[in-house]
Parts: sequence; C-alpha cells; structure tokens
Amino acid sequence: MSRVCIAVPRRLVGALTLAAAFAPVAPALAASPQLGSRVLREGMTGTDVRALQRDLTQAGFSTPAAGMFGPVTAHSVKSFESRYRLQVNGVVGRTFVRALHIVLAADLSQSDVVSGSGGTGLGAAQVSKPATVAATPTPTASAVDPTSVTDPITAPVVQDGGSQHLGERVLQQGMQGHDVRVLQGFLTTAGYPTTVDGQFGATTETSVVAFQTANALVANGIVTYADSVILRQLVAKALAGGAVAKATINADGTATAPAGAPLIVQQVIAAANQIIGKPYIYGGGHASFTDVGYDCSGSVSYALHGGNLLSAPLDSTGLETYGSAGPGTWITIYADASHTWMVVAGIAFDTADYGGPNIPAGTGPRWRSDPTGNLADGGDYVVRHPSGL
Repeated sequence: MSRVCIAVPRRLVGALTLAAAFAPVAPALAASPQLGSRVLREGMTGTDVRALQRDLTQAGFSTPAAGMFGPVTAHSVKSFESRYRLQVNGVVGRTFVRALHIVLAADLSQSDVVSGSGGTGLGAAQVSKPATVAATPTPTASAVDPTSVTDPITAPVVQDGGSQHLGERVLQQGMQGHDVRVLQGFLTTAGYPTTVDGQFGATTETSVVAFQTANALVANGIVTYADSVILRQLVAKALAGGAVAKATINADGTATAPAGAPLIVQQVIAAANQIIGKPYIYGGGHASFTDVGYDCSGSVSYALHGGNLLSAPLDSTGLETYGSAGPGTWITIYADASHTWMVVAGIAFDTADYGGPNIPAGTGPRWRSDPTGNLADGGDYVVRHPSGL
C-alpha cells in the first residue's frame, strides 16, 4: 500500500472541496459501465469499479477487485493521487483515469508523474529505474512516448531545481533540488555530516568525495545512480540500529512509552495517542493543531507540539528541514514532498498502512510496529530528528 498524502495548508482544502463538488458527473450506466465513463466515488459499485481496482493493483497500489468502492479502494485512489501529484480527493474522474492509463502504459508505477501546475494536470514523467534505464518522456493525453531513454550513470547533467528522486539524474556541484536535499540527508545519516539545504556546494562535494573514497568508488564528487545505490545501503544499515528502548502498542491502538524514556518522549507519545482514531483528512491539522482529522504531516506536527518541540504546524516539505539531520536516538522524522511519518521509541506514527495491524480501524494516524516499513513505498525521505533526541 502506498503513502497517503501530500500535506498542504488547510486553507487550500476548501478550494479542493469546491472543485470536487463541481466536477462533471456522467450518469451511471445501467449495463456494464467502462472505466472513465462516469465519475466514481466511495459507495459505488460496478464493473468499472472492478476495473479500477485491477488497474490500481497493476500500478502498484494493491486493491481487492471486489467491484465495490469501499474504504480500501478510496485509500488506494488517494495514494495514487498523492504519488502522482493529482488533486487528492478520492474521486475517480477522467483526469484520474487518464493518469492511471499513462502510468500503466509506460510502466511508471515507481515514478513521479508531476503536474506542471501542482494541480490536476499531468506533466513530464520521470522514471526511477535501474541503472540501465531512466526515461524522461513527455506523455500526451493518451500515451507516453517510450523512446528517448538514457543511462543515468553517463547521462549529461541537467541543471534544474526539480523534485527528482535521488538517482534519477547525475548530481554534481552547482545543482539544486529535492534529490540534492535527500543526498545531503543520506550522507549525514551514513556518517558524512552535510548541511541539508538542497544546494550542491563545495561542502556537499567534500562529503561526497569522502563517501566515495571510503566505499572504493570513483572519488570525483559526482553522484551517479551506482553511487546512490551504495549510499542507500549504508543508510539502511544506519537506520537499523533503532532506539534505546521500544514503546509498546496497546490493544486499543495507543502506545505506552518505555521505562526510562525522557519526559519529552513521553509527552510526544501521549499527544499522538490523543488523535489515534481521528480520520485522515487532507490538509487536516494545518490551520490549527486542534482539528477533526489529520493528514500525515498534521499528525506528526500535533505529536511534536505535544512535546513542546514545534510551535506551529509544518507540512511535509517544512519537516524536511526541521531539527537536525540524520536519525535521532528517540525520535526520527522521515519527510519528503509527498509524505511524512515519525518513529518514536522504536515504533512508527504514520497515516499510511505499513508495518503493523490497523488498530483501531480507519485511515488516520496510527502506531505501527515496524519503524521503517513505510520505506517500501519508494519515496525519497530526508531523515531528521529533534536536536538532542
């Protein structure tokens, strides 16, 4: 199951809701409606719903093909919308179907299809592939041109400030972007302290050279796909250490701090427990810490606020630069442009259904027993922690 949200300020939620309310709805077909012939929402049934579920599964968002648009299907739809930068509203209209078909046609289930405006359009596709393929085609309204592939190890460097995943382009001094920020965070986690600012400067190059030298790579300060693979392996090992002691997840879904945990950690866990059972709401928890529901970064912000570690809610991008770089002893935050979650005393606090039972049932913030289970969603997370924790 994929990650859940791109956190946005609450003030945008009304606009998104209004847009959804005025979306054109085609009349339901009495016989066997085809996917895309009508707008689908939670509660609907039909052969087109079953087709949607099958296509979502093929695209990497596991969904039982039962023909009923229930909470599981709604979760998958929102995960797809979030992953591919569509409006996250759980409504399947023509734009959604077109995007889904482009993803399936181009085998882009592990890539980012980025809207040029950040809204509901579908723009340039960028593929996160093994070292031999890194396509950067431009999709039309019905298909993606599968030609024009390059090798990311030898491909010419393109200077832009895009939101690529680490490894999708060759990085070197002078470049900037989300992937540079991820690189800097990974270097710090792997033992090469680097300021996380998204700017590939001389200090970042020095850290890259040190990493390359220590791992018998070409020490030229240029980060290729092969370099990124080795770096990811080092980060995975570094994150496997875990906390000093592990919290306990109770039968009701709340968590109990381990004996000897610092007071701040106890307060963060207690605050998180207060919103267990709240529904997932896109943009929830951003206008105010107190809300009827929460998205991913709203949930993390609420828990951090409970420990007096945050004075105002932050979205996922804001959490990429929160606190200090690298994993913490007691609290570690994982953030990228699309999703964020937090590990507290060895367990995950997350809105995505990864790494443990969904207790209590629902789609909102939950404790998960596997602290790094959400890394399976393919995101590029900057790892941060509250200073001193």
